[in-house]
Amino acid sequence: MRTDSPVVLRRATAADAPAVADVYLRSFTAALPTVVRPWTDDEVRAYIRDVVVPHRDTWVAVHTGNHGSASGSGEVVGLMVLDGALLSQLYLAPEWRGRGIGDRFISLAQQRSPHGLTLWTFQVNEPAHRFYERHGFTAVEFTDGSGNEEREPDVRYVWRP
Repeated sequence: MRTDSPVVLRRATAADAPAVADVYLRSFTAALPTVVRPWTDDEVRAYIRDVVVPHRDTWVAVHTGNHGSASGSGEVVGLMVLDGALLSQLYLAPEWRGRGIGDRFISLAQQRSPHGLTLWTFQVNEPAHRFYERHGFTAVEFTDGSGNEEREPDVRYVWRP
């Protein structure tokens, strides 16, 4: 798939944290309207600023406009967080879905964890199920949600090369 203009994947920096939080919040709200978030927007912003960006393997998709620059300038339109073989977060700004950015993030995750990946997604998130299954992930466990902070039934997916 192609994007309308250049999008670069790169490591997140401290300066990206506010935009990363915005993408997460907007994406979560759009994709999961029935799932109750256990944190306020301010708590999410602080967690992303203080924990996710500085201490996790955090990647961003940056729309560089017509500049093609990977220097950090541009609009953050997606994020991916890896924790070893766990793909812990993958969110795109709602208006950037369907443009191949998620595919590029999955390819990057598979390159960084060539022996396999695992992830969790909510059972109500059917588009995510289709997306991950299209990329070779298999559902291996379904829960009642008692193990996650949202208390929402979820499913664990695994990818093995």
